[in-house]
Amino acid sequence: MPLRIHPEVEGAILDGRPVVALESTVLTHGLPMGDGPLENLGVARMLEAEVRAHGAVPATIAVIEGVLHVGLDPDGLHGLCATAGPMKLSARDLGVAVAKAHTGGTTVAATVTIAHQAGVRVLATGGIGGVHRGWAGSMDVSADLAALARTAICCVSAGAKNLLDLDATLEWIESLGIAAVGHGTDWLPHFTSVGDASRPLPTRIDEIPRLAAACRVHFGLCRSAFLVFQDPPAEHALPSNLCDAWTSQAIAEARAGGACGSLETPFVLRRVAELSSGRSVQANVALLRSNAALAAKIASELSNP
Repeated sequence: MPLRIHPEVEGAILDGRPVVALESTVLTHGLPMGDGPLENLGVARMLEAEVRAHGAVPATIAVIEGVLHVGLDPDGLHGLCATAGPMKLSARDLGVAVAKAHTGGTTVAATVTIAHQAGVRVLATGGIGGVHRGWAGSMDVSADLAALARTAICCVSAGAKNLLDLDATLEWIESLGIAAVGHGTDWLPHFTSVGDASRPLPTRIDEIPRLAAACRVHFGLCRSAFLVFQDPPAEHALPSNLCDAWTSQAIAEARAGGACGSLETPFVLRRVAELSSGRSVQANVALLRSNAALAAKIASELSNP
């Protein structure tokens, strides 16, 4: 398999030191291009620095010219963020991407698949994919859920993206046997907005050692993921009523314009950024940073004997 593990990442895995995988579609499809604090290369560097600041080794995962990368050097990170027309790669796309020497960002589904193959046990992302609105008619359910159902990895996120049917997403998480735990919250976060009592999570664990202990037991018994949800930082979280209004408008525009399937999420995120005058991007970057920090703390605790 054309799996290229960065020497620093490989050394950490072999030594049992903490490693955090970082998904890359947020870089290729979720943020504007550039090295500013709200642009893809600037955010990529910030996330890697945040993981390091909390004692773990970052492993940004991507496909570059048909090679599956677990960890990127500075040139590789710059090249990925500067690629014109990169692919958006889910787990099902990896074989074709390798065979056709594509370059692209990896979704949560692809990232957990590659990370698990490399021996990385913790992933940080923004919001996971889930069940799309109107799914009963379209059967549009993100491949993230299927990958999380079959991969024993700890995934830290700010809930599911708020363009989804969040109630149905929670039901699928339960039905697929995926563990769901709140950290600092009792409710499912709404990506750039905090959660509320209408969507309670099964349990809450605020102590990092106890979170890691629960992960260990889960990994020993189950093949599914261990999801850790936390709200976006309060100072950047957006009012849920405004988010719902912007998101509903963006979804309507996406479907009217034919942006469906894997194209819908990038379209909606870009449109919500426009409607919110950039506030959603600020919230997204803040929650990405917060999730990277929490993932590094969990990975560090998991690495302790």
